Amino acid sequence: MSLVTYVNGRFVPKEEATVSVYDHGFLYGDGVFEGIRAYNGRIFKLEAHVDRLFESAHTIGIAVPMTREEMAQAIVETVRRTGLRDAYIRPVISRGPGDLGIDPRKCPRPSVVIIVDAIQLYPEEAYRTGLRLITTSTRQRPVDVLNPRIKTCNYLNNIMARIEVNLAGVDEGLMLTSQGYVAECTADNIFIVAQGRVLTPPAHLGILRGITRQTVLDLCERLGIPAGEQILTLHDMYTADECFLTGTGAELGPVVLLDGRTIGTGTPGPVTLRILGAFRELAARGGTPIYEASGAPAGA
Repeated sequence: MSLVTYVNGRFVPKEEATVSVYDHGFLYGDGVFEGIRAYNGRIFKLEAHVDRLFESAHTIGIAVPMTREEMAQAIVETVRRTGLRDAYIRPVISRGPGDLGIDPRKCPRPSVVIIVDAIQLYPEEAYRTGLRLITTSTRQRPVDVLNPRIKTCNYLNNIMARIEVNLAGVDEGLMLTSQGYVAECTADNIFIVAQGRVLTPPAHLGILRGITRQTVLDLCERLGIPAGEQILTLHDMYTADECFLTGTGAELGPVVLLDGRTIGTGTPGPVTLRILGAFRELAARGGTPIYEASGAPAGA
């Protein structure tokens, strides 16, 4: 099967998936999206992702032209038509076509697109040897400008930080708040392990409340590992016993170097690896089934 994309109610080949150049998502980044993973024929945390997608759309004033149930069904059907069992899924809701001004009233109907493809942010070796990070000079946008909890299509702030990462020749970048507290990475949430506790910055500082981030907190409770939110500084990061980042694409990525400082022993730590193992076990067996009970793609 070839890759199939959902575009405003139609399933089309990837090469034919287009939206208008007058779409305000293209012109102004006026839209929201989600990143979702499918593992072994099951979509991981589908309901949570759809809920966050609709919350983001509601906050920026986009009336989604379908229900949450219809969105979930469209996502499942799009993956099913590709025949993939492991996939990355990107639903996007933009303001829709309008004129060349920014007035949302000129966009009568939002565009809904669901992209299904493969993704691998980091090579498998990175999970064995660890990732290298820098602290970017580009700061996280504050909540009184544009709340990072909204998963908006306007990612220019993160892209500017990513450019710094590329120029430094490392794997990821840590972004701080305007007050200098640890926020998140350019595309991931961040955790440390300190004195046996798993800690992550609190959501009110202005971070995306990641689905994988919450899954890690839930897994820690199940595994009996003390975990919670705490305001962190670079000093906390540099002196941590372990560090890892989380995200839909990255899953759990061990961090061994930040700004030239070795984190812990300089290798992925035991707590990180234990949580990563538990996460992969959960992802392999949990989630919304895509195909029939036989495991064969529909129509195969």
